[in-house]
Amino acid sequence: MLQVFVYGPLCHAPLLRAVLGHDAQTAPAILTDHSVCAQPEAICATLQSAAGAQVQGRLICGLVAEDLARLDHFAALFGHAPQLADVVSAGQRHRAHLYAGPGPYAETGRSGAGWSLSNWGASWGELVVQVAGDLHRLFPQPVSPYRLGPMLVRAASRLRAQVGAAPTTLRRSMQTGDIVIEAQRQPYSGFFAVEEYDLSFRRFDDGRSPVVTRAAFVSTDAVTVLPYDPVRDRVLLIEQFRTGPLARGDRQPWQLEAIAGRIDPGETPQDAARREAEEEAGLHLTRLLPIANYYPTPGAKTEFIYSFLALTDLPDDCAICGGEASEAEDIQGHLVPFTGLMDLVASGEVANAPLILTAFWLQRERSRLRGQGA
Repeated sequence: MLQVFVYGPLCHAPLLRAVLGHDAQTAPAILTDHSVCAQPEAICATLQSAAGAQVQGRLICGLVAEDLARLDHFAALFGHAPQLADVVSAGQRHRAHLYAGPGPYAETGRSGAGWSLSNWGASWGELVVQVAGDLHRLFPQPVSPYRLGPMLVRAASRLRAQVGAAPTTLRRSMQTGDIVIEAQRQPYSGFFAVEEYDLSFRRFDDGRSPVVTRAAFVSTDAVTVLPYDPVRDRVLLIEQFRTGPLARGDRQPWQLEAIAGRIDPGETPQDAARREAEEEAGLHLTRLLPIANYYPTPGAKTEFIYSFLALTDLPDDCAICGGEASEAEDIQGHLVPFTGLMDLVASGEVANAPLILTAFWLQRERSRLRGQGA
């Protein structure tokens, strides 16, 4: 009989259920001469040797080979590998598998005294359960630890989608059974991913479509924010190289855009907009006006964008070179009068949907905002 000792996040029952695909029979267990190694806010935990210390965990019994393979699959995403160890449960010693690895804090020798399962569950539980569900569907396809960050961001996007407004005054309201997914694959995964689905859907005549294959480019929720000075009547645009236009064959792959970036786990769209403004333009934004929330390309991409306008002061010296060095960003700022912005839209030099949408929104609201600014 296969036995596994779990500690830290895998003691979270919803996570263990998502990894295995079923409930598991567990019992309290102790690993001696070790301690949990993680900071209180860490997404994962590992182990370090510590004479006389104990790690409280759970011993899972009654697992089959596929269960162990799924635990291996999940642990590999965090850079953890299976090991054998002796643990104590109900006064008896058991030989069991456990998962440990280098971990983000192991080299510092910090103990996990401040780590708690309840705090972890509140901060990370829903996100990691979503990631585990994705891994369960992709099993046995291996997933690199490099994908952990993008998968967490994607999980946060899914959770926002589940609680966000979804009005159905005109369009169909989806019911159970309207979409049946026969199979799911991920033929490519890197910073982004591509997913394929074999599915059928309910037709408008109430019949069913044949099983068809559809693919989606998996990117994450993102924000755009255009800084606008209503007193000087000008905006701050940024310019940077973009791979999309290059891959299309565009002669001009440098694009004029609003400040933009993905929403990280734990952030609100507003938080992300302010963070990106500091990274890309050195601006500290306060007042954000929502413009629209939308799918720019729903036929092929999962990306969902939250666009804002920021009312702010834009003096002559605020157009700087910026960008996040760790991401090799190279960004040039441009101060542009409102009339110049609309000329750029009309000429096609501004050629991306979020900035065009924002420019037309500003055109509609400009008189009101200038009156308030004055």
